[in-house]
Amino acid sequence: MDVQSEPSEIARGFQFPTAYTILFFLIVVVALGTWLIPPGSYDRVANEEIGKEVPVPGTYHSVDANPQGIVDVFMAPIAGFYNPDTYEASAIDVALFVLIIGGFLGVVTRTGAIDIGIERSMVKMEGREKWMIPILMALFAAGGTSYGMAEESLAFYSLLIPVMMAAGYDAVVAVAIILLGAGIGTLGSTINPFATVIASNAAGIPFTDGIVSRLVILVGGWLTCVLYVMRYAAKVKADPSISLVYDKRAEIEAQFAKKTLQNNPDGPSGELTGRMKAVLVIFAVTFVVMIWGVSTQDWWMARMSALFIAASILVGIVAGLGEKVFTDAFVDGARDLLGVALVIGIARGIVVIMDAGNITDTILNAGESTLSGLSPTAFINMMFGIEFGLSFFVPSSSGLAVLTMPIMAPLADFTGVARDLVVTAYQSANGLVNLFNPTFAVVMGALAIGRVPYQRWLRFVLPLVIILAVLIMAILSAAVALG
Repeated sequence: MDVQSEPSEIARGFQFPTAYTILFFLIVVVALGTWLIPPGSYDRVANEEIGKEVPVPGTYHSVDANPQGIVDVFMAPIAGFYNPDTYEASAIDVALFVLIIGGFLGVVTRTGAIDIGIERSMVKMEGREKWMIPILMALFAAGGTSYGMAEESLAFYSLLIPVMMAAGYDAVVAVAIILLGAGIGTLGSTINPFATVIASNAAGIPFTDGIVSRLVILVGGWLTCVLYVMRYAAKVKADPSISLVYDKRAEIEAQFAKKTLQNNPDGPSGELTGRMKAVLVIFAVTFVVMIWGVSTQDWWMARMSALFIAASILVGIVAGLGEKVFTDAFVDGARDLLGVALVIGIARGIVVIMDAGNITDTILNAGESTLSGLSPTAFINMMFGIEFGLSFFVPSSSGLAVLTMPIMAPLADFTGVARDLVVTAYQSANGLVNLFNPTFAVVMGALAIGRVPYQRWLRFVLPLVIILAVLIMAILSAAVALG
């Protein structure tokens, strides 16, 4: 089975517009809005804490109209990256960082350290298979919270599914370990550059703000998912007939027995060598250094990008990849995230149109009027609900961050809610939806590889989604109360 082809086949079946189409359509809609929505502006004052100018509540006033035309629509994605008149950077630094970190991940993946590390861990767990569930979910959650592990997780399904089935479980358990593991990590992102960092940048705050509440969500969500999956796995092992894919077991076993034999004719593909262990250490230390640099040395996108270039070279040298293999791996990794970089520019183009058409503050004023009577607790939970709904249409965490944070974050200033809680509400909502979102290629690709029908996945995951939603809203409410 070709892992790369599965998501595209499913996507053709659903025929749902991609994030690019949705975002460009929104640019057109917003441009039309500049002809219809009354233009206006707030007075602004400098906020020394976040180093940005923020709108002053109650100072909204009308300004001259500047409706945006067809030329402005096509210029918007370009202006989303940089101002074509002043050459001032807008999202180009973020997009470049995304490409470079993609190259870093490509180099690390090429060494095989992550694949072999997981494979050897599973071999050592023989006879204690149930403990593979929390351990592997913790590993995938670490990938989700650190760098937003998503598309790259598709490579692990063909490795894990036959192992889980041999242990007496089913394909749903294997899919859940990876999809929910990485998903809960993204939902509880701490240093994820594609969610937390981009959203915090758009909100005008350091990405380390609010990390405590995100850690609580991460740990609480991981524990909830582990207990949920282990409970289902135990039931399947005791009575295989209750499996949600019991009628497909023979088909799945035949498919993955063939694939496992092709990939690993002599058993596990190799040992975790000293070089691979060193690569994993470098991988972890790189993110630690990034946190240190941002939190204590005023690093931002340029220096973080330089860090990941240096780390990529170090990984290549330690792993002995050679110049050509290293450059190919780096370029391939960057290419894999090119779509993310483009989404950032297109999404920022929506804000460009809104700002140029003088309607951004009008929308803020409407939001201020609507939310002004709400308590901080009601405000943050409503924000969570809004981001939850928008995530169905813009599943990209980076695209949704750039689209919504410039609007949502200033609204928090009017209600006395910290901006970092708005970022937390956004990433939690987006991560929660992407555990089952049919517009998210990772979900549909994972289910296709595991031969798990979408409606059966919904039967499995929706009760968990409700539990997680209640947990997240409780944590957000508590964070507001604690101030």
